[in-house]
Amino acid sequence: MITRIHGLIAAPFTPMHSDYSLNLNLVEQQARALAKNQVQGAFICGTTGEGLSLSTDERVQVAEKWRAVCPPELRIIVHVGHESLPESRALAAHAQKIGAAAFATLVPGFYPVAGVGALVDYCARVAEAAPALPFYYYHIPVLTGVELPMREFLEIASSRIPNLAGIKFTHENLMDYRRCLEFDGAKFDILFGRDEILLAALALGATGAVGSTYNFMASIYHEVITAFHVGDLEKARQFQSRAIEVIAVMSRHGGLPAGKAMMRLIGLDCGPVRPPLVSLSDVDFTRLRAELAKVGFPE
Repeated sequence: MITRIHGLIAAPFTPMHSDYSLNLNLVEQQARALAKNQVQGAFICGTTGEGLSLSTDERVQVAEKWRAVCPPELRIIVHVGHESLPESRALAAHAQKIGAAAFATLVPGFYPVAGVGALVDYCARVAEAAPALPFYYYHIPVLTGVELPMREFLEIASSRIPNLAGIKFTHENLMDYRRCLEFDGAKFDILFGRDEILLAALALGATGAVGSTYNFMASIYHEVITAFHVGDLEKARQFQSRAIEVIAVMSRHGGLPAGKAMMRLIGLDCGPVRPPLVSLSDVDFTRLRAELAKVGFPE
């Protein structure tokens, strides 16, 4: 059941019309662009994809569209996290039905999680809804507020969740990240989720990564990875710094809304973000574009 994902997995933006309805006609162009840029897969309906702002039916539509149009070399990982456990299980079962490569869930963020054991119990209930698919826990404490040790999660979950493949590790705790990589003879696939410190993760043993900026800067990260593996650390640092400067601009302009707006600069207009997120105004977009030009963003 345990799979290994190497290289870059993009977290695509969910395209929308101006009225916030889905614009599924753009998905095929997104998928082709990722494949052209040697991205290995798409982690759909996650944070970047505004999955928690979509209805269950909309998420089903998005998953079916990606599965229908993606090139064969592109793996589709479906994020099924939801505030409702039954809805999450339904999305997991659907991911298995359509033949996704894997699925993932984060923990609901409204009610507190009573420790690692409770987290494993929750994930087990989601994972069992799609027993034939590899399952990843989506660890993103900055949004869920659940900052539990993932090494301990693996110690408990490894015997409780038969289809556990690993963790999407979106956190800056590199000590915990390395301990997860080493657990049980490096048994699990620990995908790194912080684009701005990918080089640090590579030094610790990362082989796969999931991120939003891989939608429009995959070439820069390929340079980071290649330079690191041939031992040219200075070149790897230079390319990582280029990515960091772009991310710094994106962050100053709102993060996810800015990232979605940046898709326009590569010819893929994914439309607005859905409220409560706020899309960039025309003035703000012009400022964003000018600042990105100064740091060498590759339009």
